[in-house]
Amino acid sequence: MQMQLKTSVRNLVEFLMRSGSIDNRRAAFSDAAMAEGSRIHRMIQRRMGAGYQAEVSLKYLCRESRYDLLIEGRADGIITEAEGFTVDEIKGTYRDISRMTGPVPVHLAQARCYAYMYAQCLQAQSAHLPALQKAEQTIRIRMTYCNLDTEEIRYFHIEETYQELKSWFLELLSQYRVWADLEFDWKEKRQASIRALSFPFPYREGQKELAACVYRTICHKRKLFLEAPTGVGKTISTVFPAVKAMGEGKAERLFYLTAKTITRTVAEEAFLLLREKGLAFKTVLLTAKEKICFLEETACNPEACPYAEGHFDRINAALYDMLTHEVNYSRDVLESYAQKHRVCPFEMSLDASLFCDGIICDYNYVFDPHACLRRFFSDGGGGAYLFLVDEAHNLVERGREMYSASLWKEEFLELKRQLKTVDQTICRRLDACNRELLALKRECETYRVLESIGPFAIALNRLHAALDAFLEESEGRSSGPVREAVLDFYFRVCHFQDMYELLDDHYVMYTRMEEDGRFLLRLFCVDPGRNLQERLERGVGSILFSATLLPIQYYKKLLGGRAEDYEVYARSVFDPRRCGLFVGRDVTTRYVRRSEEEYRRIARYIYETVKCRHGNYLIFFPSFRFLQRVYEIYRKEFWEEETQECILQEGHMQEREREAFLCRFSGGENEGPDFEEVIRMEVEIEEERSLLGFCVMGGIFSEGIDLKHDRLIGAIIVGTGIPQVCPEREILKQYFDETEGKGFDYAYRYPGMNKVLQSAGRVIRTAEDIGIVVLLDERFESPSCGRLFPREWESLESVSVDRVGKRVERFWDEWL
Repeated sequence: MQMQLKTSVRNLVEFLMRSGSIDNRRAAFSDAAMAEGSRIHRMIQRRMGAGYQAEVSLKYLCRESRYDLLIEGRADGIITEAEGFTVDEIKGTYRDISRMTGPVPVHLAQARCYAYMYAQCLQAQSAHLPALQKAEQTIRIRMTYCNLDTEEIRYFHIEETYQELKSWFLELLSQYRVWADLEFDWKEKRQASIRALSFPFPYREGQKELAACVYRTICHKRKLFLEAPTGVGKTISTVFPAVKAMGEGKAERLFYLTAKTITRTVAEEAFLLLREKGLAFKTVLLTAKEKICFLEETACNPEACPYAEGHFDRINAALYDMLTHEVNYSRDVLESYAQKHRVCPFEMSLDASLFCDGIICDYNYVFDPHACLRRFFSDGGGGAYLFLVDEAHNLVERGREMYSASLWKEEFLELKRQLKTVDQTICRRLDACNRELLALKRECETYRVLESIGPFAIALNRLHAALDAFLEESEGRSSGPVREAVLDFYFRVCHFQDMYELLDDHYVMYTRMEEDGRFLLRLFCVDPGRNLQERLERGVGSILFSATLLPIQYYKKLLGGRAEDYEVYARSVFDPRRCGLFVGRDVTTRYVRRSEEEYRRIARYIYETVKCRHGNYLIFFPSFRFLQRVYEIYRKEFWEEETQECILQEGHMQEREREAFLCRFSGGENEGPDFEEVIRMEVEIEEERSLLGFCVMGGIFSEGIDLKHDRLIGAIIVGTGIPQVCPEREILKQYFDETEGKGFDYAYRYPGMNKVLQSAGRVIRTAEDIGIVVLLDERFESPSCGRLFPREWESLESVSVDRVGKRVERFWDEWL
């Protein structure tokens, strides 16, 4: 049986027929509008008569000598009449359709594909017709454009003969054949390499069973929620069975999804290791546009960017060059080929993903309704994809944010100020929205949960239409500050409207007054599980894993799990005795007990802990303010300048600054070409000198960093990590009190304990590591906290500030 390659009609025509320049002045807002067209499709389809068949799935199988190429698509409508048929292609837009002179070429190309594919089906059923009759048969296409605001409709009618369509379609396939040949040759090589691939290491204890569990989950097309402590080797233990499943035809593409850059590096290293063992597997690392852009300020139009100018005229040649010479499309590789061919590196990475076996990227490329990869998930579709979701505990808050939306009253006033001499229609629409927000503001003291925002939603729809008209009229012009302000606000309005369409019982609408007088209206996705579930089920299997996924039922619910999905806790392979665990029973971070005395006791705890052994320590605090207060006392009363160095995490640290901070712990091992100057300034920490890093729990240094061996010998965690009380946390508490009976747990305790466990997880990274974890808060001794501790924390010992030094010293004496 020959291998079958697949592509969609949409990807086929967009890939082959693109030309010209990247220009977000023309395309950005209309793309957002096209994504909102589902309602219009359904409305138009319902209005059609009995002879109208909606959402017709079509396939065309092209048999090549070595493989079969399957073209798939779905025609919006087929109109059957006595004299023949018409293919209807519906497009929703916010454009003024009265100004359109004809259909968009790519849209028409989609419709022509559907028309030929449908005609081919009918001809196959009527094989007795004479050849001439087939060739001269007239086929009709109707392009239906509908304004999404006014619902005004405009039609464009095209007629072609069957022979004309056939010639055009076969020429299209002929152009695509070079890409299909490339894909076939690679897949043959990939599948053969996977069959011969073995696990790259001797299995650690429990690792083989873990890999088998991942493989079974994929076979059964389920989701697996996996807590895998450090040392289990969760990256390779999930990637390897996923790759083997691909080799057996259970999936075609793997998405490795992460929340942080450093975990993407770990994934790259896993695939590199498997390649060294013989695996043929193409991967691409998707880097945010702002980071990979060659310009200091990202401006995607031909006037501002030489890589945008004529990009689509050169991109396919650039892509073919890279695909035939490389297999690992890292940031460096993408930038090199983009420079060589003068194309946009970001857009090139997205195109490369179509030809890759593995895609390493941020969560938003799969889950965010506005940033997801349209190439794979357009029109709600999916495919034979595997989703490996690393550090999955982060996806709860990320999911909430992706499916929530906010608008500030002051934004409307500011935009009106900028447009008051430019566009009076928009100003009137802004005034209407502002009046509705003012009415809501008068009823809100601190925050207020709302039942409905119907009048505001209507006013916002009218504003949306006016904004779109302004952007339509200014298409192609140089981007000035006013147009940029309108475009930015337009996208925020679009997102708000999209989330308004998703409103259900998993959302809470509320308003909030800020201390500075600003007023917020928010659509808050309190439970993102349903939305995340819909995204995950666009693939054939999902593995969601983290070193901290307790309690697992909490994460299973909020991450879109079903009752039939699996849960696994992988026991740590490390000797738990190598980690000294201590709880300070005579100290607390409770807000009502914060005082100079309490800060001083915490500072003394730090001193008593670190004086027992010179080395590197991280101290985690609940906030920057708390950190600063304790640091000031520690510096004044306990710091030993000759034997200790203290460095502080700053708010909003740049990548260069973060790297420099970590390099103090790693002895320069994190150095790279971008940080040579910083590293030259760093010095080796002397053996008899301690380094104390003061950090914030839940921040950039509390997870994802890998400081092995003596690079980190202890973590002191100040407080239970419980978030500060605020309106949004209280809304979560009330919601989950009503739905689960666990409001405080869901809103405060579970997120807080995850921060604690992540911070503690920085210490023991390998089987040879020895270190201590000190938890400073009496609440850690409560049963409610104890239930959330991992199994490895069985030897937790209670201490006081007077005894902690002796107990820590005894621990070190036992191991050194």
